[in-house]
Amino acid sequence: MTLGFIGLGVMGEPMCRNLARKSGHPVFAFDARPEPLERLAADGVRAVSSLPEMAAAADTILLSLPGEPEVRSVCLGDDGLLVRLRGGQTLVDCSTAPVTLAQELARACGAKGVDFADAPVARTRQAAIEGTLSLMVGASAEVFARIEPLLRCMASEVTHCGGPGAGQAVKLLNNMVLAQTVVALAEALAVAKASGAVDPRVLFETLAKSSADSFALRNHGMKSLLPEQHPKQAFPVTYMLKDVRYAMALAGAAGLDLQGAATTVRLLEETAQLGLRDEYYTAVLEAVRRHRLDPTGQ
Repeated sequence: MTLGFIGLGVMGEPMCRNLARKSGHPVFAFDARPEPLERLAADGVRAVSSLPEMAAAADTILLSLPGEPEVRSVCLGDDGLLVRLRGGQTLVDCSTAPVTLAQELARACGAKGVDFADAPVARTRQAAIEGTLSLMVGASAEVFARIEPLLRCMASEVTHCGGPGAGQAVKLLNNMVLAQTVVALAEALAVAKASGAVDPRVLFETLAKSSADSFALRNHGMKSLLPEQHPKQAFPVTYMLKDVRYAMALAGAAGLDLQGAATTVRLLEETAQLGLRDEYYTAVLEAVRRHRLDPTGQ
């Protein structure tokens, strides 16, 4: 079996590296930038120069792309993968994209005898480096059983969520809940700092021992919100905004109007407008504390 990996960004590069180190299979990679390809060469990853070359070289191809436009272009473009893929190959999309796109890709792949799975990832870049990501998979039981060993090269948690699109649904709702939790933490921090009623570190450390404890608090809260460090080259405002919008589109298609998610989207949009679109999305704190009551009461 030969493997291919397309998209070597913040998450894709370490994922590809772990696949090359652990799978025992030859790995080919494609990216528009030469730098990650050069770094991965040390792990035996072989660069290809085009999508047609990738389709010819790899039996199973994994994608890690920014979102729907890129996935559409790579898979469904005029010279995209679906033009070249053959019966018996497998396409695994680890990007975060709309549920409807995953289902569309599954149908297009099925028409050519190509197996498809959506397998978006959760957790941090450090987890991608360590191979401890959480993957939510949408695929048939047969396809899942076949690709699970490959996915476990990159992840410590691999969950079969249902058929095509189910993995994306879980990932989008995960990020919707995460984003709203971070907004709540940003609001709590803003209150502590503005009121002076409690030391912010004492607040967060006590919450971590109480019913408000969460992964978001222990990681995004303690490591980014509290020190007000929102680095680039992490998970930026634009990416979280995209994911919550995708979740809202899924809700809208089901006839639901999500109020909490809508507020989170508005605050993320305001954060981007402050010139922080490329910062870690915990920068939403800056938008939160710009909302102040008029002291005159007018």
